[in-house]
Amino acid sequence: MTDALPTPRVHAARSAVFAAFAVTGIAFAAFASRVPDIKHTLGLSPGELGVTLLALSAGSVLGLPMSGWFTDRFGAARTVVGAGVVQAAGLVGAGVAVTVFASRPVLMVTLLVTGLGVGIFDVGMNFEGASVERLLGRSVMPHFHAMFSAGTVASALVGALLSGLHVPVVAHLAAAALLLLGAAPLLLRHFLPSPDRESTIPDREGTNPDRESTDPVAKGVGAAWLEPRTLLIGVVMLAAAFTEGTANDWVAVAFSEGYDLPRWAGVLGFAVFLTFMTLGRIVGTRLLDLHGRVPVLRVLFVSAVVGCVLVVFGGPVLAFVGAAIWGVGASLGFPVGMSAAADDPRRAAARLSVVSTIGYAAFLGGPPLLGFLGDHVGVLHSLLVVGAMAVIALLAIPAVREPAPAR
Repeated sequence: MTDALPTPRVHAARSAVFAAFAVTGIAFAAFASRVPDIKHTLGLSPGELGVTLLALSAGSVLGLPMSGWFTDRFGAARTVVGAGVVQAAGLVGAGVAVTVFASRPVLMVTLLVTGLGVGIFDVGMNFEGASVERLLGRSVMPHFHAMFSAGTVASALVGALLSGLHVPVVAHLAAAALLLLGAAPLLLRHFLPSPDRESTIPDREGTNPDRESTDPVAKGVGAAWLEPRTLLIGVVMLAAAFTEGTANDWVAVAFSEGYDLPRWAGVLGFAVFLTFMTLGRIVGTRLLDLHGRVPVLRVLFVSAVVGCVLVVFGGPVLAFVGAAIWGVGASLGFPVGMSAAADDPRRAAARLSVVSTIGYAAFLGGPPLLGFLGDHVGVLHSLLVVGAMAVIALLAIPAVREPAPAR
């Protein structure tokens, strides 16, 4: 594939996308790392905390349907920067709600705003990442998501330190907000030029979409909801998000409560999962180019099932091995789904909005579902739902297959 833009320009855009993923990962983990402090300050029960955090997921899901229109209308750079401003405002507001007002209702409103920014930011940066990937002619989307994971790990460690030092939540979240705002000039300068996008970026079939499409599915987000392939990609992303999100929310608790381990050991189990998921995104990218999306994802989702079973039934030692296998299995489903939805650049923004909305539904419904099951069968055994979701994904995986090259 021949780049339609100068190679240095594309590589600069790639670096900017890396920065966008890292910054939003840092901002997300800045809040997540202070959740125990927020719970203590506001005196929330586990159930009250779960409902409070639901506001963040609800805001993200509300933002996703709008994100495709924003990206098409204003371009990825302006969309991401605008969403970053919204996200930053929400984070500062959340810090004020906790530290100054100690108000759960105010916190929920600010989390809704934060989630709105997160959802729109997510689609905008993935749209840009897919454009860069298409121009480079090789898989790089998992590397972008690996940068997000690395940002969350680093930010969580900083958050643990600041919590131990009793740094106020508002100061921590304000610093994360400043980081988001500080990245704006870099993104505006180095993201691909929006006016030239339609005339310069070839699609996967090698065509140049420089004329208006007469196909009705190219006309908006609403039409993209009617495309069977797009919906099946969304199913894959739903399962991938559930596989990843369940571990984020419940693995530490499952290790500590299910095997009567100390809380730090539960956190270590989560760290093992997150580390191997990041490694899977780095190493697995090469496997995608060598073997294609469908075979690689099949192996990975089967691995997620095996890892989940080891966590639940393997005992305290093998559970850590299972967390590593589970992490690798969860590594590529979401980024590959993003790449597949963006195969045709003319419809990429609308399709990314659709599949992201479907995928984020797992983050919205997953925590309450696992909590309900955990009340009845224990948190550890409730994780078996992950295996069931992975089996569903195996049936939908052919939808992510790369388009056949032009003859």
